[in-house]
Amino acid sequence: MSDMIYRLDDKPSAPQSFFAALQHLMAIFVGIVTPPIIISGALGLDVKMSSFIISMALFASGLSTFIQVKKFGPIGSGLLSIQGTSFTFLGSVIAAGLAVKAGGGGAEAALATIFAVCFLGSFVEMAFSRFIPFLKRIITPLVSGIVVTLIGMSLIRVGITDIAGGQYVKDNIPEAFASLSNLGLAALVLIIIVVLNRSKKSFVRMSAIFIGLLVGYIVAAILGKVNFGRLSGVAIIQAPIPFRYGLANIQWDVVLGSLIPFMLLYLITTVESIGDLTATSMVSGEPIEGDVYMKRIAGGVLGDGINSALAAIFNSFPNTTFSQNNGVIQMTGVASRRVGFWIAGMLALVGLFPIVGGLFSIIPPPVLGGATIIMFGTVAAAGIRIIASSTIDRRGVLIMAISFGLGLGVTFVPEVLKNFAPILKTIFSSAITTGGLTAIFLNIVLPRSLKKEKVTNEPKSGFEDMN
Repeated sequence: MSDMIYRLDDKPSAPQSFFAALQHLMAIFVGIVTPPIIISGALGLDVKMSSFIISMALFASGLSTFIQVKKFGPIGSGLLSIQGTSFTFLGSVIAAGLAVKAGGGGAEAALATIFAVCFLGSFVEMAFSRFIPFLKRIITPLVSGIVVTLIGMSLIRVGITDIAGGQYVKDNIPEAFASLSNLGLAALVLIIIVVLNRSKKSFVRMSAIFIGLLVGYIVAAILGKVNFGRLSGVAIIQAPIPFRYGLANIQWDVVLGSLIPFMLLYLITTVESIGDLTATSMVSGEPIEGDVYMKRIAGGVLGDGINSALAAIFNSFPNTTFSQNNGVIQMTGVASRRVGFWIAGMLALVGLFPIVGGLFSIIPPPVLGGATIIMFGTVAAAGIRIIASSTIDRRGVLIMAISFGLGLGVTFVPEVLKNFAPILKTIFSSAITTGGLTAIFLNIVLPRSLKKEKVTNEPKSGFEDMN
């Protein structure tokens, strides 16, 4: 690519690397911390606990990015491919945590169980990295699009609850739920993000969510909706502690019931990461076919799996490649892996300071909801866009109809599963699992028409695509 300033193996100076890394950091920071913030709110974690897992999300992203960029033998792509907390697993993570709490377990048991299922599920992606050509024939754009759309639709309930004041307010202060002040604060954040997202300046567009949250945070603080006193017990600096919440706290019945949904999601993220890594290779001026390309793709997907296992060990959630960094590479003309080392170092360093996570953990739910309702809606829209990349014939319409019908049906009427065994209830109560498995099954067994489905390398689904 003639417009590249620094290619993959070039070595920009320290100041140049630092400022290029800052732009990447701006594009990904909110994406990394938002999933643990949402999970913390849904599980009712206290500030000390939520600030720790937010910090660990940043630390794990730094460690994962270093492995992905550096490349250790067959592990990693060797590209400027940034890792961060995956939005794809959000609904299933919350469901697993709530299942533990419904069974009488506390917050530590919920987190220990979640990290256990994340760790075990990651081995599935490691195995998938060895069968990439086969997977692309099974998980077509139609199938992955259905799953991604269901993910977005499943999460919208979380976003709209936050807009009205959050689950805690709904359960304990119902008169304050959906108050005009909450709705107005969420609307302010939403409007700012929409306006900035339509800017012609790419830097403004990339910063839209960050700026919207910042303005909303400041306004909420002025209105007295931010309780900074809750930060009093949060440590300023703390070293990572593997398996902090203990192996003895794991509820293995919930792990077994949650493993199939997680395996399915790891399968979907495998295919999505192939598209991301292909895009990274393309915008970096590297080959997108041939032996070098295939080794990078296989190494990148294997790196995704290993990094998700490491994230679970360090008390964080599955990691995956972030697609918005490809836009930063295009914008800056810098694809040097040296920049990736700077990004990894920045993320890991910030992750050592739980007080940073604490500041994010006390964001009022309406502020967060004003941003996440767009993010989750964009996830669903990204799924529709992936579906649209296929040629939809009668077979495709049938797969979509049954998958969406069953997937959303168990969400709207969970009582339909009341006569199932407990473990099957846990598995199929998720729209993602029921709809996703239905789509995969029908895609395999239904006869194909003579007109083959168009297969494309789509970028990663998620709110990052709006940037």
